[in-house]
Amino acid sequence: MIDFLQIVIYGIVLGSIIALGAIGVSLIFGILRFAHFAHGDLMTLGAYFALAGVAGMSMPMFAAFGLALAATALVAIGIDRALYSRLQQVSPIILLISSVGVALMLRSLVQMIWGPDNQVYEQGITMPWVFAGGLRIQPTQVMIVGGAAGLMLLLHLFLQHTRFGKAMRAMSDNPDLARLSGINTERVVILTWIIAGVLAAAAGIFLGMDTRLHPIMGWKLLLPVFAAAIFGGIGKPYGAVAGALVIGLAQEMSTLVLPAAYKPAVAFALMVIILVWRPTGIFRGKVL
Repeated sequence: MIDFLQIVIYGIVLGSIIALGAIGVSLIFGILRFAHFAHGDLMTLGAYFALAGVAGMSMPMFAAFGLALAATALVAIGIDRALYSRLQQVSPIILLISSVGVALMLRSLVQMIWGPDNQVYEQGITMPWVFAGGLRIQPTQVMIVGGAAGLMLLLHLFLQHTRFGKAMRAMSDNPDLARLSGINTERVVILTWIIAGVLAAAAGIFLGMDTRLHPIMGWKLLLPVFAAAIFGGIGKPYGAVAGALVIGLAQEMSTLVLPAAYKPAVAFALMVIILVWRPTGIFRGKVL
């Protein structure tokens, strides 16, 4: 029973990380109508920005966290202004292919600046909290789940109770009608990239805290991120959270019967099943 609960904890932690990335993917698809394949490498960049703050500038982790969120959001806006905004009138396939090129460039940039080796935020071993029966919880796991939940709550309040949040929801439902009703769609697009960049950076930092930093860490997480977004309903942020928890728990539960190397295959299998059974996902999102 303790082993099962331990795996559930790992699944919730992984699901929390995936959820932040999946929400960003869903928002971008909902507003801009294309699948952003560079999102995983944007997560990686955010993680390394935090490393630059911690290791390069001797900043405390919370300050480096804020620096990384802001820097990644600026990079996301810069990529959109330099590339994606110029391709808004072309086929979504062209945008998708362009995002693959952006992913390769971001990954190469990380390798050039920080190198190809594994890195960590802090050296040494952190002792876990041990509960009755031998259940172990790392302090970083509590920080990851709490931080992810806090960011998702802030996003919920923003989308439901602010003018810009309502404008984003209106544009996601019907861009042409939103434009005709006087909504500044360019401002909504920029705001979408800011939110997506912030969430991507947070996901990358949390992933680095849970494991190690590596230039392809975000790329490896891209499949579960898209699987979660599709499972919950692409374009639906709340569906992305539900899908992420399902994917995270399923991947960790699979280690009871399969080697850990098969965890990405579990995410892929669930994505295929939901596309065949219910292409719009649990929350009836947009069809890919």
